[in-house]
Amino acid sequence: MRDEFDAVIVGSGPNGLTAAAVLACAGRRVLVLEAADTIGGGARTDEWFGPGIRTDVCSAVHPTGYASPAFTDLRLTDHGLNWLVPDVSLAHVAASGTTGIHREPECTATELGADAKRWRTLVEANDPRALVEQILAMPTVPRRRLMRTAGFAAAAALPTELLVRAFTTARAATVFAGIAAHAERPLTAPGSSAAGLLLGTLATTGWPVAQGGSHAIVDALASVVRAAGGRIETGCGVTDLGQLPTGCDLLFDTSPDLVARLFADRLGRRYTRALRRFAYGGGTCKVDFVLTDPIPWADRSDLMARTATFHLADDIAQIRRTEADVAAGVLPERPWVLGGEPTRIDPSRAPSGTHLAWAYCHVPADCGVDVSDRIVSEIERVAPGFRDTITGVRVTTATDLQRHNANYVGGDINCGAASLSQLVARPVLSPTPQITGVPGVYLCSSATAPGGGVHGMSGYRAARAVLARG
Repeated sequence: MRDEFDAVIVGSGPNGLTAAAVLACAGRRVLVLEAADTIGGGARTDEWFGPGIRTDVCSAVHPTGYASPAFTDLRLTDHGLNWLVPDVSLAHVAASGTTGIHREPECTATELGADAKRWRTLVEANDPRALVEQILAMPTVPRRRLMRTAGFAAAAALPTELLVRAFTTARAATVFAGIAAHAERPLTAPGSSAAGLLLGTLATTGWPVAQGGSHAIVDALASVVRAAGGRIETGCGVTDLGQLPTGCDLLFDTSPDLVARLFADRLGRRYTRALRRFAYGGGTCKVDFVLTDPIPWADRSDLMARTATFHLADDIAQIRRTEADVAAGVLPERPWVLGGEPTRIDPSRAPSGTHLAWAYCHVPADCGVDVSDRIVSEIERVAPGFRDTITGVRVTTATDLQRHNANYVGGDINCGAASLSQLVARPVLSPTPQITGVPGVYLCSSATAPGGGVHGMSGYRAARAVLARG
């Protein structure tokens, strides 16, 4: 292989495939090696429930993917990817009622009432394109766009508990806390507002699903790779450096652990120290459902039919307790729930008369407990009769997630905690943190900036660094 390839990418998640696509399109001879039997990492879709019933194994809704400069640059829509963008980005079901966050800011303003102006000032004031480039596409952001989002960094560094004091209603505070808590951080933690501000801004562009399932993103990336002459091999796990060629660039869409193990005696002191200190977050327990009917929501069922994403928490206190418990290693007694009904937006995922839903909650790292009963109870409470619609269930615990994808250490679907330090230095403070210090070796997974999400930007940055070095 030494003379056959210019670059070998270990791992075929969205970041690995994005890196491969960029390099292949630049004329590099590329090989992707995937340990599993199918490509995709956290963006796989399968037919576990039966033919024609397509469920997303992990990632399901993709606001950062829809906004990704990498996916735009690679023209994935020319390779079969079709985004389905609901006009309601998400709906939060609380004890006080259901609130929709819409693509149209005026509709969101109507939902939030007294806090409409504050929401617009805090969350919707950022230019989505400029913000995406600042967060995802650094370090090549034009200074004029940095200036247009100058207030974001200061607000993002705040604990969610502090930022929500700007709101006068419990409704707005709870909705924002739910968006922010996608990062699975205690609401009191510095930097816990960052995800809320980014994803809240992207609600104005849309929280879409990929038609046919998240694997459509992977299929499009693989199509770009192959069209440019690249090769993708599955069933090829890498555990030893001797399995890889010398004399070509090596890119790892893996957790930092593998790079640290393979290159322990060659990594610089600073980078080695960063990898050893790299911290993972809590875990996730996910449940997939096959239903006879859509979830029978008691409140605003018309709104719920227009979104692919729901959050379920009575109030901010429920979110606060869940995230504090998970951070302390305690299994939440009554977790808050994130979920979606993809067949509301994409009926092609199941035969006529069959409906799909998924839901997950945060649990401590390495938790092997099936908490599906708690998740079902939370949904049943606000959608009486939900249990009667269920015809199939698949539970994926945090430990199952790591077995499915080695990058999800302890069930951490973000491949690294979204702490303030790891928002700034992931895994090192550098414009190009994908560069390991070993010539020709790069870490291109979401363990590097800009972090979790199906957007391909960690791989994109790594590939651009390779090309910049000639």
